[in-house]
Parts: sequence; C-alpha cells; structure tokens
Amino acid sequence: MAAVKRKSATAAKKGAVSANKKPKLEQKSVKSPKLQSVTKETEIDSDPIVESDTTEHSGEDDGVSWPSDDEGFEGEAAPRKLDESEDGDDSIGNDGGVKLPEEKIRASKEAPATKNTQSSTSSKEAHAKQRAVAQERKASKPNADHLARSKKIWERLRRQSHVPLKERKELVAELFDIITGRVKDFVLKHDASRVVQTGIKYGNLEQRKTIARELKGDYCQLAQSKFAKHMIGKLLVHGDDEIRDLVIPEFYGSVRRTIKHPEAAWILDDVYRGAATAEQKSMLLREWYGAEYSIFKAGDNGNVTADLSKLLQEHPEKRGPTLRYLFDMINHLVQKKTTGFTILHDAMLQYYLNVGSGTESLAEFVEVVKGDEEGDLLKNLAFTKSGSRLVCLLFAHGGAKDRKLLLRAFKGVMETMAGDAHAHQVLLVALDVTDDTVLTSKAIYPELLPKKTGADDAKSNGPLEYVFHQYARVPILYPFAYNLPPILPTATKTLLTDVHKIRSSTSKKDPEMRRKELAKAIAHQLLDVIIHNTAALVGSTFGCQFISEILLACSEGVIPATEREVPMQRVIDVAQDPSMKETISSPAAGRMLKSLVLSGHFNPKLKEVDVCQPPLGFADMLFDALGEDVVQWATGANSFVIVGMLETKDMSRHEGLVKVLRANKADLEKAAKSAKDDGNKGTRLILQKLS
Repeated sequence: MAAVKRKSATAAKKGAVSANKKPKLEQKSVKSPKLQSVTKETEIDSDPIVESDTTEHSGEDDGVSWPSDDEGFEGEAAPRKLDESEDGDDSIGNDGGVKLPEEKIRASKEAPATKNTQSSTSSKEAHAKQRAVAQERKASKPNADHLARSKKIWERLRRQSHVPLKERKELVAELFDIITGRVKDFVLKHDASRVVQTGIKYGNLEQRKTIARELKGDYCQLAQSKFAKHMIGKLLVHGDDEIRDLVIPEFYGSVRRTIKHPEAAWILDDVYRGAATAEQKSMLLREWYGAEYSIFKAGDNGNVTADLSKLLQEHPEKRGPTLRYLFDMINHLVQKKTTGFTILHDAMLQYYLNVGSGTESLAEFVEVVKGDEEGDLLKNLAFTKSGSRLVCLLFAHGGAKDRKLLLRAFKGVMETMAGDAHAHQVLLVALDVTDDTVLTSKAIYPELLPKKTGADDAKSNGPLEYVFHQYARVPILYPFAYNLPPILPTATKTLLTDVHKIRSSTSKKDPEMRRKELAKAIAHQLLDVIIHNTAALVGSTFGCQFISEILLACSEGVIPATEREVPMQRVIDVAQDPSMKETISSPAAGRMLKSLVLSGHFNPKLKEVDVCQPPLGFADMLFDALGEDVVQWATGANSFVIVGMLETKDMSRHEGLVKVLRANKADLEKAAKSAKDDGNKGTRLILQKLS
C-alpha cells in the first residue's frame, strides 16, 4: 500500500502543478494493451518488492517526489509531449514510473513465501540459541552436574511400582552419595527439594539421620522456605525419636516469630500437632504466655507445664501481663484470618479457662470469636480437641442470641462435623443446651437426614452412613436414647458432665421436654429409614441399637403409637426370612429383639424394666408370626428372646406361649442338657419358668 500512496501523492502534485498553467485541450491518451496490463498488475500488487523497485527511480520513501528530468526545479512542470503518450511508448507508465519486466513481477509474487520461510528459519535458530544460552547458564551454576544427575535418579525412583527393590537400593545409595554435604543447597531449590524428600522416603534410618545432622541449626530458617519446609515434614514422618529431638528444639524461643510467618507457621503447627511429645508441646505453648517463657525453659521444680492456671498460681503477680500478652497473640492471628492452627486453639482454650467469668476481658474475647464474619474461626475450632471444647463452653455459657449466632456459623458443614471425633461434640452440646428446639432441629437435622419421607430418600446411603458411624450416629440418637452414655465415646461423656452443670444455670427448659421436642421433629424420617433398610440395619450392631432406641423412644408425646406398627412388622419379616437366619441369630439382633419384646430397657438400679408408654405390643406380633417355630427359637440362638416373652407383662397371649412350650418340653430338656457349651442357658431359664 505504501507504493500506491506514493503514486497518489505524485499524481496529486502533478495535478497541483497543472492547475497553475493555462488549460489545454483535453487529449485522450491511448495506451497499448501491453502497458495497460502491466499498469493493472502494478496497482493491485502492494508487495514491498514492488515498492523498492518504484523507489529506485523516485528516491527514498520520505514522502517527497523528486522531479524527473523533464520537470523544472522552480515548481513548473515541463510541457507534455502528446506524441509520446499517443504513440503508446512502453517506457512511460501511468504514474510516471517505468515498466516492470515480467520476470520481476513474477519474482515479486513469489517473494512473500521466501520471506516467510526465512523468518521461520530464523525464529527456530533464535529459539535454539536461547535454549543453548539457558543450558550454558544452568551449567555455570554450582552443583549443576550433581543436580542434573540427581533429578534423573529422582525421575526413576518416584515411580515406585516400576522399580525393582534391588535397583531402588542402588539408586538411593547413588543419590545419597550426591546430596551428602550439599543438602542445604538442594532443599532450597524447588526441583532439588523433591529429590531430597525422595531420598528421605526411600532411604534407611541411618541415611535419614545423616541428612538431619547435616541440617542441624538451620531448621527455623528452612521452615521459612517455600520448598524446604516440606523436607522437615518428611524427616519427622519417616524419622525416629532422635531425629525428632534434633528438629523440634530448634523452634524453642522462636514461636512468636515463626507463628506469624506465612510459610513457617504451618510447619510449626504440624510439628506441634503430629510429632511433638507432651513436654515439647508444653515448651512451644508456654511461649504464648510471655517473652520470659522463651528464655526460662522450665518451672522451679524442673517440670514443664503449659497449664496456665498452674503458672498463674505460682506467680499471681503476672496474671494481668500474661493474659494481655496471650490475648494479643490470639487477636493478631484471628485478624490475619490464620485460624487453622491447633496451637492457636490450645492457647484460646487456656485463655478462656483462666480469664474469669463476667470480666471485660472475657467479653472482649467472646466478641473476637463472634466477630469473624466468614465463620472460619468457629469452623476450624470445631475440628480440634481444644477448639471443640471451647465452642461447647461458649454454647453452654451463652445466651439465646449467642447460641443462634454460633449455630449460623456452622451452616453447610453439619454433615462433616457429625462424622468428626471432636466436631460431633459441638452438635451434641448445641442440641443439649439450646432451648429453642425449632431452631436447632431446622439448623442441624436437614443436613443429616432426607428432607422428604419418600422411599427413595429413605433408601439413600446418607442416613445409613450416619447410623453405622461411631460419631455421626450420636447427634441423631441423642433425642431418642433412653440411656445416652452407652452410645457416647468416653471423652464426650466427660464433656457432657461439665456442660450439664453449666446448663442448669443458663437454660430454662426441662431436659426431658427438650428431648421429646427434638425427637418429634425427626421421628417420621427415622421410622422411614427403618422401614426401607431393615435388613441392612439388623445386620450390624449399630443398626440393631438404632432400631431398638428409635422404636422404644417413639412413645407418647412423640408420635402416635400406631405409626410404630409398620417398622415393627418389617423387623418381624426379616426375622422370619430364611436367608437372614444367620444374621438374626447374632448377639446384637438377639438383644434388639429382647428389648422390643420387653417394651423397654432393663434398669440396673431399680432391677426392673422401664416400660415405654404405651407399650409396643411386639411380643404378641412376634408370637403370632412364629407359630410352631417358637420351639425352634426356644432351643436355638434366640432362646433369650423367648425368655423375654415369658417375662414381659406386655403380652396378652402368655398362656398360649406357655402351652406350646410345655407341649415340647422334651425338646427343651434335650437342648438344655446338650454337652456343647454346657447346654443352652436360655433354654434352661425357660424350663425354670415353666416349672
């Protein structure tokens, strides 16, 4: 296009010069066909080659058209010779240029391809030169050859399943020959750090100790590295007590600085949570109480403790400064949104237990916890031992508004909390102390149970997963369990004992009324789970306990008694199923059936059965379903179920049962005298009751 522009400029200049002269008669210029074709091709083609050919005669491309030999230098154009244009001279073009030979025109069309090829070739050469320069730069760095070889070994070692044991040992030995003495240089590089970690993983204990000793004195610095911090974790995971005692003491005196570092904080918490001994944990946690604890390592008696109450008892004059120092450390991390550290949760619990109830400091601390708008602090607290205890105490001591705010923070994570060893305690305490049962039932149970009561929802794996889980079943069974402690882990029992003492002064509703209101909210959903999953439930210990607790607790004030008949009939159908004979003979299934027959649990204190109201009537239903098979049950694994039928007062057909058993007394005596396992003890009890 540049050549076309010059042509237009030249034409415009000529037009301007001609305008100053006297007008002449218009003459039609006749061009030869040959000249016309050349002109047409020249105007269309805007290739740079044509441009350079044009500038050969018109000067450099500086925007100025120099006069030709026929033009004057005073701005006047030379008279035009009509005979030249009329004769069709091939040497004059349409724009004053010269004719291009046909070979040059063809060359101009082929020129772009040649130029692109040259450009492509030059680009490849440039990239090759760049790669060569990069390789030279790498080769000039220290340990370049060692690093290159170690990375090749790492590429082979990391494919564990593809490397035979003998070859792996040889590669590890070669790798340690390379990295020994150079470990610190390697671990600070992003790629070489992986090499060292692989060596720690596949090396023997002595090789790991070699690395640990070589890095002695540098662990705090390495923890601040984005790449070297992972190597510290590998050493602690694959190392022994000697390696642990080499690494952890180097963090003493640096906890305050390290916990604020974006990289080192996480490795410090990993060390505290997963590798440190109780004494080492105390040494690390003490540094949250003041600068003097970073210097003086142990108490007066030589024992190291992180129990703040004991430390304040020894030095009561330090109570104010210690609590202020601890609060500042806690508040700093909370404001930075770095609230996932276990050591932070331990420090927060120590502060809460020692700050004193009703003080301004306690109110300030509670506001810091509640002030986390995203709720990440409370969610993180719920999943650690100290954190969950702190949240439970906040629930127990809090008012109605505080409890509502705390529950709102856990929205969306109830399902995960239910299956955690610590977080399930938070849900249990929330159910146990909150007077507003509508709030708790709507906040917690929709995430654990199906919202509808249809068969598809009841058959889903969600509810069954909670029933069979050691921790997740606790919040579900809490409103129904007659005797809660048997289903609770030991740690949860201790926590609930403390919470119940606090609840007596902070909650107004009667505990039994609270329990029934919660049970009423989810009873229909759980009965549907029993109806549609009876066989799966009977096949496990937790499932049998679930059936007996739900059916016995769905008594007066919870749901109508008639709604218990369908799930009880499903249990009887499974008990009569020949394919379930082995399952129904299990001890767990026997205990479940006996509890249902007795319509209650045995009370060891009163030495009698606490019968639910109204009674289930399960004994009559089971007797009608068994018929003549009662004798088979009386002499088999479920003989204690028949004992329960003889003992229960909730059976209208007691005489019919006794009549059938006496008619088959010979079979009962034979089973009772069986040499195997000293006879059937249940059958013996039946014979005693019949006599």
